[in-house]
Amino acid sequence: MKHTIVRYTLAIIGLFSVTSCTDYLDNAPDDILTLDMVFNSKNRTEEWLAGIYDGIPDPYTPMMRNYDAYADDFSPSQDWRAFSDWDCIDKILGNWTPQSEWKGNFWSDFPVRIREAYIFLDNVKALPEQEVYQADVDNMKAEARFLIAYYYYLLVNTYGAIPFQTSLVDMNDPIDKILIGQTPYDQIIDWLDKEFKAVSELLPPSYTEERKYGRATSVMALAIRARMLLFAASPLVNGNDDPDYAAYTNNKGEAIFNSTYDPKKWERAVNACKDLLTEAEGNGYALYKEYNGDGSIDPFMSYSNMCYKEFNQGNKEILFARPDVSYDLYSQHSVPRGSRGQGGLGVTQELVDAFFMSNGLPAITGYEPNGEPIINKASGYNESGFSTQPDVRKTKWIEGDKDAKESNTENTIAPAGTFNMYVNREPRFYVSVLYNGAWYRQSSRYVDFYYEGEDGRPASGSLWDAPQTGYLLRKRVHPETNILNYSIPYRPGIICRLAEAYLNYAEALNEWAPEQTDEILKYVNLVRERAGIPQYGTGKDSNGLDKIPAPADQTAMREAIRRERRVEFNCEYAIRFDDIRRWKQIDILRCDFYGMNKFGTEKSCDKNNENAYFKRRVEITRAFSEKNYWFPIHQNQLDKNPNLRQLPKW
Repeated sequence: MKHTIVRYTLAIIGLFSVTSCTDYLDNAPDDILTLDMVFNSKNRTEEWLAGIYDGIPDPYTPMMRNYDAYADDFSPSQDWRAFSDWDCIDKILGNWTPQSEWKGNFWSDFPVRIREAYIFLDNVKALPEQEVYQADVDNMKAEARFLIAYYYYLLVNTYGAIPFQTSLVDMNDPIDKILIGQTPYDQIIDWLDKEFKAVSELLPPSYTEERKYGRATSVMALAIRARMLLFAASPLVNGNDDPDYAAYTNNKGEAIFNSTYDPKKWERAVNACKDLLTEAEGNGYALYKEYNGDGSIDPFMSYSNMCYKEFNQGNKEILFARPDVSYDLYSQHSVPRGSRGQGGLGVTQELVDAFFMSNGLPAITGYEPNGEPIINKASGYNESGFSTQPDVRKTKWIEGDKDAKESNTENTIAPAGTFNMYVNREPRFYVSVLYNGAWYRQSSRYVDFYYEGEDGRPASGSLWDAPQTGYLLRKRVHPETNILNYSIPYRPGIICRLAEAYLNYAEALNEWAPEQTDEILKYVNLVRERAGIPQYGTGKDSNGLDKIPAPADQTAMREAIRRERRVEFNCEYAIRFDDIRRWKQIDILRCDFYGMNKFGTEKSCDKNNENAYFKRRVEITRAFSEKNYWFPIHQNQLDKNPNLRQLPKW
């Protein structure tokens, strides 16, 4: 039996590294009976398959091992540099080399899962006496194939250039067939495209058995396929004219990235998105919505509970989720320290600036060279003074003020005295961001982020237990979370949802056929409708709001779609950082990042007052560069496999 395990081990792990081989072999069964025991048992067969699933990254651990912190949404406390789990802070400051470790560990972990999936494919069989029938086997094989493709997708999406084979290599083959070089990017994408499509035709769109929630479906396969092909059509890997990319070859002299732009990649992405929408909508998937008593959409409750409701609770927006997630630390880091949280997981001022106003217009259109925001005067945005009246909206959302009640037809979402920067913003802002002076229902008080305030930066002690930018994260922190009694409600680990499918399709179609304005706007407007902000067009929209003028051309539409993605998917798993990468916008991540003045002690926005809290202050200067479009291959892997070539600019 050990020889069988060695054959599979070298065939898969050899593609990447041999670091996991010894540990696995130490636990490998010693005779053929052991393998028979596994696949002659329904329970053990299912446990083996569950072990393959276990490699799916947890979007809450925390923030998928800091992957999401590399983007410009999250702002984890710089003082967390003292803890090894938060090595992302050193990385965003520019301290990242091929010798640096990464907690996500894709390069080492996923080849093990792929190997296990191939073993499963070779050995799973029907066990009629245990009620495992051939139809069950066929479905499980399709699941295993999906997982192989998914792990390869994550590898190529992260590293760009990976060793890739679609079959196992015999252990007796020459070493150059085991420790192989990297396959050109487009070849891998082409294979994955076909494989995701093939398994989607074998898998069901959903499962009726609750215990099977989270197992591979046709919708999951098509969702990842559409996301992957959108990336593959984007500027980073479609016509990238950077000379370092043109010169980057594998050990055979083949170009890893095609430097010639191919518009048909956008057509392929459009078709993949349409395949997904047809399958999903045809099987009952839909944007999650909650309604007010008069039948209108309640955007606050809809956007909030979209993060918390499970599929079997009516959240048919979820296309792909990891059911077993570890969200405790994510929640603790986001709860104010005055409420016994660790209070250091915040968001950037740049994210706050990105949200629209309630009239659907952007508040900030850009920044001056000195960092000052360029205010969109038509939006009504105001960055001085404090409100004199409460901001009241039609909603059942009760997180905005002490007098809010679910039974009300209207509720205050920002009380009088709120800094005007946070007044009259769109619903997604209030659901996503906890700002100084906001109501915190679980502690029945307004948060106090002033210097040495109840939740603000202390003068000494645990400096990391405070918001670095003057904001904490509210999105995906369940409103019933109470650290005082350690009550942290469950929420699904959403990896893909239908709103992304809509905006993916709109983006791809705008690049392929920009003249199809009505079709593009249809899907952008579906997202804005649920968000409770005016849709694009003329006349009244479906919420009874005055529509705003549609983007005038392809360039303006591209910008509008990107703005919508920025807001809709803020602080969600893996989307924003991948968008920055594929759009070749790394400059966003090598500049000053701002927040409010965390050393401020006064409720003032006077820029000349050093004690004013409500004024912009540089919090961190990030130092990403062009090399950060891809993660580096660790040096120890290059040392073990001479056929590997490091990514450009590393």
